[in-house]
Amino acid sequence: MLFILLIGVANAIAPVDVKPEYEQRYHDLLSELRCLVCQNQTIEESDSELAHDLRVEVNKLLNNGASDSEVIDFMADRYGDFVLYKPLVKPKTYLLWYGPFLFLAIILFLVLMFVKKQKPSIKTDLSDNDKQKLDSILKETKE
Repeated sequence: MLFILLIGVANAIAPVDVKPEYEQRYHDLLSELRCLVCQNQTIEESDSELAHDLRVEVNKLLNNGASDSEVIDFMADRYGDFVLYKPLVKPKTYLLWYGPFLFLAIILFLVLMFVKKQKPSIKTDLSDNDKQKLDSILKETKE
């Protein structure tokens, strides 16, 4: 029983044999795809069975002549945009890409409105009487 378990674990973490001409593209693609189990690791970094299956799938696609964008599109179609570390900019992901900037703009607007409301109004027009008083005070300080 233990032997069968060890064989299963060994198969799950077995390295994928990649043709030398695809080696760089393979690793670049793996670094762009998120492990759906770990969620904070790429499929290259993850030891999960799903990540291993995804590595095998990427290798198969490369061996079948798929371009990098075709591999990315296949993975996104099959597993959703969450599998991509850099989701594509499209209507479904606008909030993801532009939401933080929109949120920041709203916060800045609210802060400016609050500050403007708190600012005391200063009377800039002086009456003739006030001007005379101010002149007399300034004359006294000069002397």
